[in-house]
Amino acid sequence: MTLLLMAAGSGSRYGKLKQFDDLGPEGEFLMEFAIYDALQNNFEQIVVITKKDNVSFLEEYLSERLPKNIKINVLAQELTDLPDGVDYKGDRQKPWGTAHAVWTARNVIDGPFVVLNADDYYGQAVYKKAADFIKSNNEAFALLGYTLKDTLSEHGSVSRGVCKVEGDNLISVNERLKLVQQGDKIVDEDTGLEFTGDEQASMNFWVCRPSIFDKIDAELKVFLQDEKKIASSELYLPFMIQEMLQANEVEVKCIPSGAEWFGVTYASDREEAVQNLKAKTEQGLYRTPLW
Repeated sequence: MTLLLMAAGSGSRYGKLKQFDDLGPEGEFLMEFAIYDALQNNFEQIVVITKKDNVSFLEEYLSERLPKNIKINVLAQELTDLPDGVDYKGDRQKPWGTAHAVWTARNVIDGPFVVLNADDYYGQAVYKKAADFIKSNNEAFALLGYTLKDTLSEHGSVSRGVCKVEGDNLISVNERLKLVQQGDKIVDEDTGLEFTGDEQASMNFWVCRPSIFDKIDAELKVFLQDEKKIASSELYLPFMIQEMLQANEVEVKCIPSGAEWFGVTYASDREEAVQNLKAKTEQGLYRTPLW
């Protein structure tokens, strides 16, 4: 089993590269706790997608810490990495999006894999649920969902994918861009829609199959023919999975994680993350140093 971490963001709201911030008790990155939890559940390969300038540093950093039997691939998400027959010579700066980040790993992953954000903490229990799902299911995709009210920030609005679920089947994920707590309800300031807070939310913890690579390849070719999209849009992984779902190309399960989530969207989220990791270490959930 493979864990793919997306670590190519710029951290514009955080103020620096939060993927490499020393949040752990011994200066560990947040992604190291995800890697540790995955390894406890028999994941055998770690793939990190990052910026080109960070590849050598991260390869050395992880190789010095992770067990020698774990396969490590650190790959650069680059604007010039495109499907055959497609060329781009513009001056765009930001990456093509999370779907393209996942597609970057097409040549190093040949089995089921978990994909998640490197700057989020997903809880320990969720990795066992993902591993159990992979072992018991040969074809379906899965989203490990989090209760919406538990994913907000006290320091500003957040963007969340709010899920529609029937039984254990994921029907759709609708991106809500400015969610805030208002009294006993959650409001999307962008649309005015209200939520109870008990809905399942996508925090980008997906179980995927290699078939996703062909889908992204095809969608990239279409995307890169649209000058408006090339200018500023991105190709998002949830959109790819939802398109496959609506075309009946895949079955996607929604598995409530039952786990705690926290992230570092804003610089003011940092201290809470530091204290959370310290507390979990003091409780014996993690050893220190981690490796």
